Amino acid sequence: MFSYLHIKNELAKKIIISALAVISAIILPQLCHAVGILTGTGAKLGSILLPMHIPVILAGFFGGAIVGGMAGILSPVISFVVSGMPTAALLPFMIIELAVYGLVSGLLSKKNFNSILKVAIVLICGRAARSLAVVTSIYALGNEKLAITAAYMFIVEGIIGSLIQLIVIPFVISRKKA
Repeated sequence: MFSYLHIKNELAKKIIISALAVISAIILPQLCHAVGILTGTGAKLGSILLPMHIPVILAGFFGGAIVGGMAGILSPVISFVVSGMPTAALLPFMIIELAVYGLVSGLLSKKNFNSILKVAIVLICGRAARSLAVVTSIYALGNEKLAITAAYMFIVEGIIGSLIQLIVIPFVISRKKA
């Protein structure tokens, strides 16, 4: 009886973590875009702050690899259906990047080393996966000059967001442990 309740509670916990991550990953970009409209920066603010990333990475750290990976897949898809963002052209790359973030953070969640290092590894893996996808798709279309520039630009644009993640996520993880 106890093991059934434990499994049931673990499943409920994982469903709640996943739902909260997806909802947050949809709402935070909308807030960024609203602020972008008010400040005149437009949608660029989302590319700079990377608001979808934090909830997905946290889903992996708190719910495991499957929860994180699913949050990474569902968040951009549902956001696209609800709001049209990310754009259809960016959607496949966002799915790949966010799924890798969620999966890797879940795989690292039980490892016993520094949280900042864990987040750095997650960010490198996600950005590398997206860069590889971008470069592969551009080369498949036959534009070899654009590939390196496109992969480089989204990394440079997201430096501020990555720094925010390196601060916020370890802080949230440490608060949960306390």
